[in-house]
Amino acid sequence: MDIVGSRSTVLILREALLGTRRFDDFVRRVGVGEPAMAARLKEMVAAELLERIPYREPGQRTRHEYQLTRKGRELLPVITALRNWGDTWAATDTGPSVVATHHDCGEPIRAVLRCAAGHEIADGDIDIIAGPGLVRRD
Repeated sequence: MDIVGSRSTVLILREALLGTRRFDDFVRRVGVGEPAMAARLKEMVAAELLERIPYREPGQRTRHEYQLTRKGRELLPVITALRNWGDTWAATDTGPSVVATHHDCGEPIRAVLRCAAGHEIADGDIDIIAGPGLVRRD
């Protein structure tokens, strides 16, 4: 939770989902300084959300780009839910900064909760119980 709980991580994930791969592009699009970006990308690689892949432009030194791992890609529903919430509660008068749409029909994507049997979950339909891994700190 620590790694995905920071604003910069969520923005980096958003950019990676939009196709951003290179360090300078992450710095420019996320709006954090190079040292902070380097540290955050290193943490995300260590957490196996991103993979660091070498590339080399002709005549240049070897550099690295960052691609989402399966673990990182599986955060798409989380990022979508946060975006949906932001579109409803935090959007400016001009509208959302990013709109995700279904490739086939063009309609906006929304996060939907479903149980393991496939039923859509409405407000009030959830029971939250302690699981076997819960550790309580008194």
